[in-house]
Amino acid sequence: MAMLERTFQLRRHGATVRTEAVAGATTFLTAAYIIFVHPSILAGAGMDKGALTTVTCLVAALATLLVALWANAPLMMAPGMGLNAFFTYTLVLGQGIAWQTALGVVFLSGIVFLVLSWLGVRERLVRAIPSSLRLAASVGIGLFIAFIGLQNLGIVVRSEAVLVQLGAFTTEAMLGLLGLLLAILLEARRVRGAILLAILATAAAGMAAGVSPLPAGLVALPPSPAPIALQLDIAGAMQIALWSSIFSFMFVDLFDSLGTLLAVCREAGMADDRGEIPALPRMLAADAFATVGGALLGTSTTTAFIESASGVSAGGRTGLTGVFTALFFLLAAFFTPLIAAVPPYATAPALIVVGIFMMRGIGQIDFYNFEEGAPAFLTLLLMPLTYSIATGLAFGFLSTVLLKLFLGKIRQCDPFLVGAAALSLVSLLV
Repeated sequence: MAMLERTFQLRRHGATVRTEAVAGATTFLTAAYIIFVHPSILAGAGMDKGALTTVTCLVAALATLLVALWANAPLMMAPGMGLNAFFTYTLVLGQGIAWQTALGVVFLSGIVFLVLSWLGVRERLVRAIPSSLRLAASVGIGLFIAFIGLQNLGIVVRSEAVLVQLGAFTTEAMLGLLGLLLAILLEARRVRGAILLAILATAAAGMAAGVSPLPAGLVALPPSPAPIALQLDIAGAMQIALWSSIFSFMFVDLFDSLGTLLAVCREAGMADDRGEIPALPRMLAADAFATVGGALLGTSTTTAFIESASGVSAGGRTGLTGVFTALFFLLAAFFTPLIAAVPPYATAPALIVVGIFMMRGIGQIDFYNFEEGAPAFLTLLLMPLTYSIATGLAFGFLSTVLLKLFLGKIRQCDPFLVGAAALSLVSLLV
């Protein structure tokens, strides 16, 4: 107990070991859906699903431990939603690059994030991007994720005449829609772990109906991460055509993490008298280190999870909350037979619900002001329609700078924003 007190300063934060343990378990249950969903998405890039399950649990545990011990914060970090879809559907399947090269892109984005942190440029970059574009990026990623979820259910399918259309209501699709309804009902009633419960209930219903096979077992040693660990191709990721993707990974990770960290830390009482969070630089640096380490182990960008707020609401105030969350993720790695038996139609509702969560910021965008609304609209619309976060961001940056230029307001554009627009133009032309 004395060691825990020295490490986490429990008394000063008004916390107890029991409260922190309950908070850690709450955070895990709320965010454990990532163990099922993330491997399913990256497996679409041709990566080994068993190895991905192990790496997902391992990266979530290590990244959460890092921020818990280094910044003493009740936060959870894991491979982020949206960027995993960008990794698979845009880079690998869309641009036709190898998943090893895509891991190199993630690695380089983490290095750029670290360099910006060390040079003190991070805050300047945050100020350079209009808030409307930051909000639009989050909304666009949410639409992108939900679109993929509907495709995985077979509700939205390809059409030669009109590009996409309504698919057939197969047994799997109906089970997935029932799972989506259950997830929405549970979220509406604020049930802890609503998405996880919906995934497990949908999978169980499919097995009971004979649509999906039963799991081969319950507990087993985690699959080896060897098929994907240390397989990244850094040299291949340095080609000019991928520069915008490197920037997109870094940009989305930065603003996603920053928004999450500010919200969760303020709720946890970690802000000082001036409203600033002293440990924030350490948290962002931990995020960057986790992204670099995650790429080495074989997964897409790691980021802070807003689900950490559930642990804070349960009383979590220190890094001990994260320690307990990390332990639960390590234990989850031994339940891979159960995880492997969860079919795609059971995880698809989770993508749609996460998309709903990410739509919340749309009301803060002033669409009556075309200088703000038009670039935001292009950003959020083109992400799902082009299957690319990078393309949406590129059009957002370019349209903002061009509007200011032709309206004689170019001086209102930060040089960093102009640079981002120039980089976007080069990427689109290449």
